[in-house]
Amino acid sequence: MRFCAAATTMLLSAIALSRRCGVNAFVPRSRQAAAFGATATTRLYSSTVEAPAAKKATDGAFPLQGKNVEEAPPRLRFAPSPTGSLHVGGARTALYNWLMAKRGQLDFPKTESGFVVRVEDTDLARSTKESEASVLADLQWLGLQWDEGPDDEEAKYGPYRQSERGQLYIDLANQLLEEGKAYRCFCSPEELQEMKEQQEAAGQPTRYDGRWRDASEEAVQAKLDEGVPFTVRFKVPAGARVVIDDAVRGTVSWDADATVGDFILLRSNGIPVYNFCVAVDDAMMGISTVVRAEEHLTNTLRQGLILDAMGAPRPKYAHCALILGQDKQKLSKRHGATSCNQFRLDGFVPDAMINYLALLGWSDGGDEEIFTRDELIEVFDIDRVVKSPSVFDMDKLKWVNAQHMKMMDIKELSGLVAEQMEWEGLLKEGISLEDPKVTSMSFATTSLARQMMLTTKDAALNAKTVLGYALPATWDDLKDQPAKKMIQVGNFYPLAKKIIEQHQAGEFPNPSADDMDVFDDSIKPGDDSYATAYKKHMKALAKEFKAKGKNLFHPVRLALTGEMSGQDVTKQLTLLEMATSQPEDGVIDLERAGVVDFAARMEKLSAFLETIPEEFRAPMSKEEVAAAKAAKSKESEEKKANAESEAAATTSSSTAADPKDTYEGPPISALDIRVGKINKVWTHEEADKLYCEEIDLGEPDGPRKIASGLRPFLQPEDLEGRMVLVLANLKERKLVGFPSHGMVLCASNADHTTVKLVNPPLDAKIGERVTVPDFTFEGEDGAPYAPNKLGKKKILEKLSPHLITNRFGVPEFLGRPFMTSAGVCTSAIPDGTVS
Repeated sequence: MRFCAAATTMLLSAIALSRRCGVNAFVPRSRQAAAFGATATTRLYSSTVEAPAAKKATDGAFPLQGKNVEEAPPRLRFAPSPTGSLHVGGARTALYNWLMAKRGQLDFPKTESGFVVRVEDTDLARSTKESEASVLADLQWLGLQWDEGPDDEEAKYGPYRQSERGQLYIDLANQLLEEGKAYRCFCSPEELQEMKEQQEAAGQPTRYDGRWRDASEEAVQAKLDEGVPFTVRFKVPAGARVVIDDAVRGTVSWDADATVGDFILLRSNGIPVYNFCVAVDDAMMGISTVVRAEEHLTNTLRQGLILDAMGAPRPKYAHCALILGQDKQKLSKRHGATSCNQFRLDGFVPDAMINYLALLGWSDGGDEEIFTRDELIEVFDIDRVVKSPSVFDMDKLKWVNAQHMKMMDIKELSGLVAEQMEWEGLLKEGISLEDPKVTSMSFATTSLARQMMLTTKDAALNAKTVLGYALPATWDDLKDQPAKKMIQVGNFYPLAKKIIEQHQAGEFPNPSADDMDVFDDSIKPGDDSYATAYKKHMKALAKEFKAKGKNLFHPVRLALTGEMSGQDVTKQLTLLEMATSQPEDGVIDLERAGVVDFAARMEKLSAFLETIPEEFRAPMSKEEVAAAKAAKSKESEEKKANAESEAAATTSSSTAADPKDTYEGPPISALDIRVGKINKVWTHEEADKLYCEEIDLGEPDGPRKIASGLRPFLQPEDLEGRMVLVLANLKERKLVGFPSHGMVLCASNADHTTVKLVNPPLDAKIGERVTVPDFTFEGEDGAPYAPNKLGKKKILEKLSPHLITNRFGVPEFLGRPFMTSAGVCTSAIPDGTVS
């Protein structure tokens, strides 16, 4: 237990004052009470029943007294209990209060409108200074800076810790006693327990029965003379009702007399209870609006009664619904990260957190989902907060985070990536993040990953992958099936052999550790640049080995990086050179980061090549290629047949576990999913994550132009000529200036690190609509929704949780496959999601 020096001073002052008044003051029975500042003034704990004081404790104490709260400049407060970390729910509450206060300061300049942070540390056993510091640091990280708060000695309405406001509560309790609105209760814990048991046995609500409510002065004085401990209870007026017009929940009312009974204001040790402190503080700090979680709704009854008894105006109220996890249970640690600090460590940027938290229960009424702080201050309205719970969606948060990172300057972003590099153990211990070499390394790391990163942590993890070399020791150890199939074609072995020979002869182009231009996409490579030299070298290899496209680039990528896919190879090799060119003077901890330099890669590659079976060491002949294609086609047909069989079994099943029986969302026919063919692919000049595609949907107006975020996952040669599924009834919109009309459907694994196209059958017709068994796709009932309706009603968001791939990679809706006239659609991602 903490014993506050300030509280001790208050205690001694109160005792001295009581002695000057000639009355024996009551000294609190616990150090806890004294630490709280419960100094027990003479009138409350004197040995006689007192007469009313001439001056009231509330005289001039309530800033909003006599004013219309509806018209007052907004003063809002966030009141955390320092018993743990700041979690998502508390952060959203703080944000809503902050937004309203900031808007109030714009609408009411040069007034006391503001955002107040008040620490509610009445639970002295659990409250800690460490927790308080953590919560305040999280608020500052989010950018929710308060106008008044703890340690603000010049603020008008402080102090802002309840543990430092004890005398205020005692004075107001005294006043309520003097006015007959509260009374002493001398019931022992044993009496109260017996009362409760008798009420339970009689089937009655358990509450205090009011036995000391109307006790005579003589009976009270007798107990005082005996030194019997007592609590101070609030005298609930007979027939009292409390009614509020809640901004979120509408009109809420309580029958106070029947609901709560006479409740405690001060415990027998002098510690005031939570609801008394909150009501007093809201009144004395001039809080005009209370925005908080719905779990506090029942507290409003007691707080309203106390405010009425003190003659203080009630603030306006808004009680926001809970935030749930994906399982529709209250969000908790079992759902993953919930504390703000963990989100910071996981690489989320403050503006994205603010944006996403605002959307958990609120919208601006349109389709917009990305907001800056200033935009939120402008458009946020508490009346648009819904009363139904919100579901926390980590994927949505990552998407919002990615959008905000796109808006950030790369230098600002690379500073955050540097922190992640430190936390992930890439940097040497003790190295300063201000070191110019760290700045260069983090800039390169950020530039390399910017196409695919959803968080700043992704960039650091990507750097670990790039600096490492995942090629296994032997052919038998290779588990990556696409890589294995690529090697079996026969181009990998001779190309890798040639690269090793060129490296040993000093003929393979090497990057410079000082060439930062390679990471700046706005700079066109010069004739003497590494990118140009590498490109020329690839052309020479293509000519020598008569290989092009994926038969050239995939083998070379695997040989140089150990991966089948990734960012630009020249950037990867330049980052590697930056990390390894001067190991003693560098900033990367080579051992902890698992760095494999280029020479070591060539040695490992050479050993791996020796284990490749002879039949895969030369390119296939035309006949062998044709035979391989035929085998692949046969495998695809067998997979399709198995999927159809499984679908038929699922459809014919009569079990009660059919998810369609309990589904209550929009119909899958709301989506207009059509078969298309990609005619052309090119990179977006201003968005390093986007491909621009020309896709034929068999429409009379010709092919559509669609932008997709597939650039981090697929090469252009993987897309051109491919049959795909396109969500066609999306509203046309510009993505970084490119008019995109539709969305290519893809499947992804759980953490979205692998993304593949959803494939229609080879014989599917271009432009035909994809259907799902057991759902109507004909007539008006089966017609797709208009683009405006699809967007405004957020149909895709509601359907998305049910769009998955099964264990065979078949895309499904409620256990039913995506179908075309040629059969079932497929994907290379089992147990994934479709989006």
